[in-house]
Amino acid sequence: MLKLRSVSFLFFLLSIVPLFAQQTFETNQNIYDESEGIVYDREITADLKLLQTNGFAFGVNFARLKTYYLTRYINVEFGEIKHPKEYRQSFDFQRQSARVSRAFVFGKQNNFFVLRTGFGEKRYFSEKAKRRGVAVGITYEGGPSLGLLKPYYLELIRTSEPGSVDNFVVRSEKYSADNANTFLEISRIYGSSGFAQGLGELEVVPGMHGKFALHFDWGAFDEFVKAVEAGVMVDVFTRTIPIMVESPEVVNTENRPFFINLYVNLQLGKRW
Repeated sequence: MLKLRSVSFLFFLLSIVPLFAQQTFETNQNIYDESEGIVYDREITADLKLLQTNGFAFGVNFARLKTYYLTRYINVEFGEIKHPKEYRQSFDFQRQSARVSRAFVFGKQNNFFVLRTGFGEKRYFSEKAKRRGVAVGITYEGGPSLGLLKPYYLELIRTSEPGSVDNFVVRSEKYSADNANTFLEISRIYGSSGFAQGLGELEVVPGMHGKFALHFDWGAFDEFVKAVEAGVMVDVFTRTIPIMVESPEVVNTENRPFFINLYVNLQLGKRW
């Protein structure tokens, strides 16, 4: 009788093993259980703003998945803000010289770069991500910004000094009240100077920024993040940013202390 009971108990154990085995998940699956919550709790993603009305930006997000519907993150981003009236052009100079005639922006006074640090949240409205669908939500963010003004240098054609072999020389100059007439005379512009020109003259301007976007995530809790955002970003600084020269020669170039940009952002990353 004891032997029969032992055999019966062994068969019972073997019959329930498959039930436990059915709870095993593949590591790359999108897993969400109503009683246990989400599997991943951390996320790191890279942002690349493919389309931005005035400028460009790229950044990194460090996030914590608090619940299925809520993710909190810290964003660090670097980019450039351009004036809406910037227009690149170039001249084909037939002159033998060691200098390269580069494309330039007429009337540009400064490059303006921005380093942003933001604190934000991502909230989902759709539950399709549980079934490997597209999760729809919103993201919003705000925080301090650090603006960096870099003088914009042009290669200007100047009359050579008496006794010189050439009739003219080319000099790299930034805009000032003293050279305003030459800087804004398009026939005297040979081209723009190299990007490194002016890096030692950076000027810091503090500010704030805010973002709001619609968020579309292909599998909101898969191991790999694949998302697109479409939104608006506002930057406000403590003073007017002189990107362009305000002069009658440069029409409709009023500078301002705030900027509004529409953008489309590609977001790729990993969860663990």
